[in-house]
Amino acid sequence: MSKAVEGRRAACRWLRETKVGDLVKEKRRMVEVPYTATLRDTLNALVANNVVAVPHYIGIVTMLDVLIHIAEEEGEDTASSPRTAAAAARGFDLEHRMSVPVSSIIGHSLEGLSLWTLNPNTSLMDCMEAFSKGVHRAMVPVESRAEHVVAAELEEASPGYRMLTQKDLLAYLSASRDRLAAVLTPSVAEMGALNTAVFSVTAAARVIDTLKAMRAASLSSVPIVAAADDDNNAGGDVLAQRGRRRLVGTLSATDLRGCPAERLQSWLYLTVRRLVTCRRESSLGKVMEAAAAARVHRVWAVDGEGLLVGLVSLSDMLRAVRESLLAAEQELP
Repeated sequence: MSKAVEGRRAACRWLRETKVGDLVKEKRRMVEVPYTATLRDTLNALVANNVVAVPHYIGIVTMLDVLIHIAEEEGEDTASSPRTAAAAARGFDLEHRMSVPVSSIIGHSLEGLSLWTLNPNTSLMDCMEAFSKGVHRAMVPVESRAEHVVAAELEEASPGYRMLTQKDLLAYLSASRDRLAAVLTPSVAEMGALNTAVFSVTAAARVIDTLKAMRAASLSSVPIVAAADDDNNAGGDVLAQRGRRRLVGTLSATDLRGCPAERLQSWLYLTVRRLVTCRRESSLGKVMEAAAAARVHRVWAVDGEGLLVGLVSLSDMLRAVRESLLAAEQELP
């Protein structure tokens, strides 16, 4: 048996022995807001606690839900909120939008429609299975008397939880790179973590228009690429697959972290700049380290000329690590 295979097997055993409860025992109690809170109250709680999501009894409210809600101009008709004469006269009224019950915006993004829980005795290998399939966060009970291991499952909210996120798990794996050297050394392309189907917006797009397109496509972040002369003849789609373009920035729901309610309206009309990149040949470990340090969900892959060629998401990273470890575990001696 090669040293690389043995190294992956040892890492797999370690991750089966390490439990979810070990990752959350030092985390603070989960931030919660009452069901009757307004959106403004909820956003202030997010900003004050430097988090991007809070749970409710019927779902989770994320920064993306907040952005989508305020990006829907009241002068427009929507399936859930038909225009009224008063709304049309009022136009875009941020104060009105921030005064709605927070429960009314749950479900603007798909993630907010369900709560996930993890038993604290769940192994990190099993946790990675859920997180590699697109679950961004799960609640973990502070204390659990259950003896049997339970993987991620749908659950109504209850008190006494810590929140475990993809970013928490990624940061833990990145900090344990010595145990995972056999998995983290190959490139993201070699590990199958690079996704080349990327939708982007141009630098000329307004944030408010981009957010609407992100909602329609169920995306939480998009790359911003340089505009081209023929963009006006491309059908007018804000979000599209534009091939190799120079990457100039990123728009993500987490860009709202730390933004107080009073600044939201001006923020909607800004162009944003926030860039974390890698190359196809970058090692998986380096990309995970960069994502953990910047607290982002996606790292954009560029070529030597700075042109966008793909993306590596947290889900892709965790899936690649898990699949590599499972393959080594099942390999015959």
